[in-house]
This record gives sequence, structure tokens and C-alpha cells, in this order.
Amino acid sequence: MSHSSKHIVLVGNPNSGKTTLFNALTGMNQKISNLPGTTIEKKAGHFKYKELVFEITDLPGTYSIHPKGQDEIISIEYLLRTGDHPIDLIVFVADAGNLSRNLLLYTQVADLGYPVVLALNMTDLARKKGIETDIEKLSAELGVIVCPINARSEEGIGPLKDALIKVENPFQTTFFEQENKSSEIFVNYRNYLDEHLSAVKSGDTENIEKNSKVIADETIARYKKIDAIIHKVVNKDKYPKKILTEKIDKILLHPVYGFIAFYATLFIIFQFIFKLADYPMQWIEAVFAFCSETVKTLMPENAFSSLLADGIIPGIGGVIVFLPQIIILFALIAILEDSGYMTRVSFITDRLMRKFGLNGKSVVPLIGGMACAIPSIMATRNIENRKDRLITILVTPLMSCSARLPVYTLLVSLMIVNDHSRWVDARGLILLGLYLMGFVAALVFAFIFKLVLKQKQKSYFVLELPDYRKPRLKNIFLTVKEKASDFVFNAGKIIVIVSIILWFLASYAPGNSFETIDNKYSTYTGADKSLLIQSEKLESSYAGRLGKVIEPVIRPLGYDWKIGIALITSFAAREVFVGTIATIYSVGDSEDEETLTAVLSRQKRAGTNEDLYALPTIVSLLIFYAFAMQCFSTLAITYRETGSIKWPVVQFLYMSGFAYLMSLLAFTILS
Repeated sequence: MSHSSKHIVLVGNPNSGKTTLFNALTGMNQKISNLPGTTIEKKAGHFKYKELVFEITDLPGTYSIHPKGQDEIISIEYLLRTGDHPIDLIVFVADAGNLSRNLLLYTQVADLGYPVVLALNMTDLARKKGIETDIEKLSAELGVIVCPINARSEEGIGPLKDALIKVENPFQTTFFEQENKSSEIFVNYRNYLDEHLSAVKSGDTENIEKNSKVIADETIARYKKIDAIIHKVVNKDKYPKKILTEKIDKILLHPVYGFIAFYATLFIIFQFIFKLADYPMQWIEAVFAFCSETVKTLMPENAFSSLLADGIIPGIGGVIVFLPQIIILFALIAILEDSGYMTRVSFITDRLMRKFGLNGKSVVPLIGGMACAIPSIMATRNIENRKDRLITILVTPLMSCSARLPVYTLLVSLMIVNDHSRWVDARGLILLGLYLMGFVAALVFAFIFKLVLKQKQKSYFVLELPDYRKPRLKNIFLTVKEKASDFVFNAGKIIVIVSIILWFLASYAPGNSFETIDNKYSTYTGADKSLLIQSEKLESSYAGRLGKVIEPVIRPLGYDWKIGIALITSFAAREVFVGTIATIYSVGDSEDEETLTAVLSRQKRAGTNEDLYALPTIVSLLIFYAFAMQCFSTLAITYRETGSIKWPVVQFLYMSGFAYLMSLLAFTILS
């Protein structure tokens, strides 16, 4: 680190506002959330102030320097092994309303010998609770600069930056007096922490249990001194006014009313997904249909124009049309997270989770699974119990992620004709049912894994409930922007590649198959001549032959070879199902400017006059996509997090097998 720069590390408890401060200092578009465990991996940024460059690292929140979960290991390991990243200064972020608990970790970090600045955050909320802290006394007692801030509104950021310049490297802060360091734990504090960290990482239960008494003694000793300091510097109103959070929590944390409120919230979300998105979706469909027709009209008829008009444009358009629903879903979830409500959901569902063998901390990954299973599986790192963590990893993909939303919407729209005159949209109810079905399946399989893995080790769930706050438009915008960009560009890249491959496979055939079909209809004069030729050519193409190979396996589920092709491509990403179907029918037998739902609604089962996309097939497909493991990226992250190929294989087999059996049952009953 050169003389013109400093390396600063943000440390603090979960929900203390570290990431909010990180954004305020660096201006980076970092995700902020009231769900504990959001900052799973360290994040870095920089800012310049008064000719000095500050390199800043935001570590995952932790309650103690003695790690239990993977997220805590990341933080402690970074603080202890500083050879590759020398730390010039620690900015410890503490919640002013919970100072006693926050100071435990502060004292442990201070005893590592780093220069420290204490950023006392959320002082406004503390005052509302009747809690006043004497900043000067606290600074004198701890021997450090204390800066009161409100990271959310960026109040006090200027004085904090000035403090970062004032603190010089030679200045070191320690919490315990010299006489305390004669006790067992403080003789060589760093060595002790290194040894304990190694034991936790290797799962050395003998040494972990051996250290537990020492850790308990240390914690008691620290709190004894912390309590004495708190008594001197914190004034609490003996009769504090009940803040709005406490009043709302009487309902939202109630064992009965809390669940009613949660289900009502989900009901409203899924109603909005359809009610608000209908018109923009129609506009997007019209735009892409116009683009396809324009290409066909303006460009000469050749392979390239066919690739654009019948492959790439329909493939991308078939998925982009669902962007309004993605935006609405994540905007509403971001509002719930930023307000503090989603943490309440974790709290009220904790008791339910335990009955099925899940740790209370499993709630966070499962809720996150509604967005994407990949970061949700990574979020299991804060689950200390290894078997609990494994079970959570295995069942999280059963939660309906955003990639399933385009598939659900297309199929549900085929099932239910929208009626704008109704207050309650039946499509929203079905969508809500699909999400709840995934949640129930996750609980059932968690219970099965609990029995199979013989889960005996007890676990605990420590969750801090943040105060309710007014959602920040900036944070909601950044969240929606991130999710929408991820959906458009990541899924878009896959869809373009798949669309090109599918177009080629559907536009060409081995040998002279296409010539034979042209000759067959050379004397035919019926009005449906073009349609018949297109259909037979598609069936004879490479794509058609591939679909025919797997058709015997999927026919019992009500699927034909065209659906089979879409099932195969869906393993790249579930939402590719829609793009695949759009591409197949675009180069097949669709009519100009028809919407995809209109095209599918008139498809007939081969050799019959029976609708292919009738209720039995639609329900079968919905169930298959709700349960099947069709995401290679999720399997890859499961392998990375478990360190064994065994668990991705188990995950793929049990999910896909269950999906097949349930789809078969549904199709058989409804037929």
C-alpha cells in the first residue's frame, strides 16, 4: 500500500448498515438488503478524499470473531491472514440501538491491534427508541474516534471521512488492560484465533468443543466490561414510546395473523404480476412481430433473413415479452426487503422449518430461491450445522425461481383467458399456487433427507429484526436494474445461441428429405399446401428427428416431439423453453403476426383433432417445470458448495424423477 492510499475494512454485525455505508462511501451499485447474510463474499471498492485514495473492503456481517458459518469464516480469515492485503484501518459499524451486543465483536476486533474508527450508525432510530449515547464519553472509554452517522441518509459521512485521515497507522487500539492479557486466552490472541479458525474449517469437533469453555469465559469477561461502559455512556428512557415497528410487529409476528398477512402479501404480488404487465407484454409482442415481418419484407429471401426472422427475433422476443413481469416481481420483493418485512417472514416461518429438518437460517436461501437458486445456495454458508446446510442446498432449487416465470406465464395464459373486468385474476391465483407448491415440495423433501441423513445435531437460529423503514427508491431501482439486466443479457446470450442452433436444426434435413416433400405436394392445390409442407419439413429436419428420438419417453406425459426439443434446450436455462417453442413454430406452421399463445392454442395432437395444449398437457408441463432440475448452473454451484459430485447427481435424479412421476400422474388423471 503506497503512502497516498489506505486500505480500509468495514466490519460489523449483520444488519448494522455496513453495505449501506459501503455504498455511501464508494458510490458503487452494491445490493443492500435487510435479510441477514446478503454480503456472503467480501466486496471491494474505492473512493478519493482530500488527495488520498481509500481502498475499501466490505466483509460479511458476523456476531463474533469465533466463526461458526462460512460467511463468518470469510470475515475472520480476512482479518487474521493479512499478508496479501495489509489492513491500515478498521471502520467498525455499530447499530446505536443495540450497542451492547455490537461492542462484543468490536472489542474482539480491537484486540487484534488494528487502528479502529467506530461508526455509530442509525442514531435516529435509537433516539426514537429513547436511547441516547454520549459520543464523547464513549470515545474516551474506548480510546477511539466515534463518528455518529446515518448511512441510509448519508448524514455524518463527511466527518467520518475526516476521521479516516486523522487516524495514523502507528496508533493501535486494544480493549483489555495489560493485566487481563495474563489470562489464558490473551497470552497470544492471534495464535489462539488462528488455531480455532483452522479447527472450524476442518470440522475438528474435539478442538472446537475444547475451545468452547475458553470462548464462553472470554465472552463473559468482555460483556462485564462492556456493561460497565454502557452504563456510563448510554441513557435509556425508562418509559420509551412504542415505535411504529413494535405496533406493526404485534400483527406481522403473530403466529396466526402473521401467516395470514404473508399469504395476503403473496396474493397481491401475483395479482400485480398479471394485472400490471398485460399491456406492456402485448406491446412487446407486437414490436417483435413487426420486426420479423419487416425483415421478411425488406430483405431478400435467403438463409440469413430466415435466421433473423424465424430464429433469432422470435426466440429473443418470446422471452423478452416477460420482462415486465420480471420487473414487477423484483420491484415488489425489493420493497418488502428494504422495508424490513422479509426478515419477519424468516422469523414466523422458523418454527415451521424446524419440523421438517431445516435450520431457521434456511428460510433466507429458500426465500431467495424465488429469485435464483445460485446465490441462494451460496447464502447457505451462514448455516453452521453441516447437514442442515446440505439439506437446504438440495431442496432450494424446488423453489420457483424467476427463470420459471416465463414458462408459467405462457402456460397459464393458455389455460386461462384474461378477463379485465374481474377484480381477482385467476392467472395470479394459479401462479401463487405454483410457488406454494414448490415451497411445500421443498419441505417434504427436506423431511425425507432429514430421515435419510439421520439428522441429530441440534442447531439454532439467531435473527435480528430491523426496524421498519421507508423503502428507498434508489435501492429498488438498482435491484430491479440488476435483475432485469441479468435476465435480458445472461438469458439473452443463451437464447441467441440456442435460437441459431435450433433454426439450423429446424431448417435443414439429412439427404434430400426436403426435396421429397416438395415433390410430394407439387400437384397439390389445397389452400393448406404451404402449411402442410412447412409442418412435414419441420418433422423431417434434424430438430424433428431429435425430438422423435425422445418422444416415446415423454409421450406418456402428454408431450409431442416439439415439446421434447424445448425440454432439452431448457437445461441451458428454463426460460429458453419459451424461446425454443417460439422458434420452432416460427419456422414451422405459424401464421403472420400471430402471438405465441394464439399459435399454441390451435396446435393439434398428431393424427387427431385433439388440442395438443389442452388442460392435461398444460398442467403436466407446469408440474414438470415446477419440480424438474433443468439448470446446469445450479448443479455446478451445488458441486462447488458441497465439494462432491455425489450431491449434484442426487439433486438432479430426485428432482427430475419426481417431476416425471408427478407430471405422469397429473396427465393420466386429467385425461
